[in-house]
Amino acid sequence: MLTTPLCKLLNIKYPILQGGMAYLGTYELVSAVSNAGGLGIIGCGGSPPEWVEEQIYLTRNETDKPFGVNLMLMSPFLEQIIELVIKCRVPVVTTGGGNPGRYIPSLQEAGIKVIPVVSTLALLKRLERLKIDAVIAEGRESGGHVGDTATLPLIPQIVDTASVPVIAAGGIADGRGLAAALSLGAQGIQMGTRFICTTECIAHPDFKMQILRAHDRDTTVTGKSLGHPMRCLKNRLTRQFQAMEKEGVPPKALEEFGVGRLYDGIIGGDIENGSLMAGEIAGLIKEIKPVTAVIQEIISQAEEIIEYLHTMLGKS
Repeated sequence: MLTTPLCKLLNIKYPILQGGMAYLGTYELVSAVSNAGGLGIIGCGGSPPEWVEEQIYLTRNETDKPFGVNLMLMSPFLEQIIELVIKCRVPVVTTGGGNPGRYIPSLQEAGIKVIPVVSTLALLKRLERLKIDAVIAEGRESGGHVGDTATLPLIPQIVDTASVPVIAAGGIADGRGLAAALSLGAQGIQMGTRFICTTECIAHPDFKMQILRAHDRDTTVTGKSLGHPMRCLKNRLTRQFQAMEKEGVPPKALEEFGVGRLYDGIIGGDIENGSLMAGEIAGLIKEIKPVTAVIQEIISQAEEIIEYLHTMLGKS
C-alpha cells in the first residue's frame, strides 16, 4: 500500500488532502474524504464562526477519522474561528491567504497540527522558525488565490529548503500527479478542483459541468492589480474584470464589483456572471464520481506508475 511519513503524522491512510475550498468544503465532502482515507478539510472562507462550528459538529457526526479546518487569513471572523477550532480541538489546521505566524503558537499549544499553504521560499523560511508541522507548497496552476511560481519548479525548491513534510498542490488530479509529486520529494498531495466533481460536493451541477467541459486553456487569472490574483474558469465575469483592470478602475471599485460572485457561481450556478474558482487541471477531469472512487483510482494509478518506474531500473 502506498504510504508516506505524512500519513503517520496526520493519522490518515493515504497521502491525499482535500483543499480548503470556501463554500464547498462542507461536512458532506470533508467526511467523505476522511472516510475514504484522506484528510478532509472544512473550508471557512469568509463564513461566520457559527457556520464553522456547525460544520465541525456535522463532520464528527459522519466520521471518526481525522479532519482539518482551513483558515482564510483575510476572513473578518478569523480571531473567533481560531478560538473555535481550539475549543473544539480540531486535529489539523491549514492556512491560506497570508502569513499565519502570529496564530501558530496558540494553535500548537492546543495540540493542533498547523500546515500553512506557501507559494514562496521566503514565507516558508519565516514559518519554519515557528516549528510548523508540515507545509503545503502550492503552484500557480491551482484554483483560487495563486502565487507566481509553477508547481513543477516550486515543489523541489520547497523540499530542498523545508525541514518538515511537504505536500504538493496545484495541477494535480490523478495518480500521475501523485507519483510526480512524490518523485519531486513531496510526501503527499492536496487537491481541490478534482474534488469539486464528486457526488458528495455541494457545488452547483452547472458549475461541475463547466469543469467537465473545460479544456487546457479555459482558466484565467484576475485580480493581479489588487495584489491577490485568483484563477477561475473563463466567463463573462473574468472578461469584465480583466477589462476593468486594464482600464485602471480603482481597487475599491473592483473589490465591490466582485462581492458575492463566488457564491453566485459555485453555489448559485450563475456560470457567466459568477466566479468559478478552478485550477488548470480542470481540463483533465471528465467524470463526476464518488470520493471513494476518486481516491482509490488515484492510489492505484500511482502505485502502477511507481512499479513501472521500478522495472526501468532492471530490478525485479
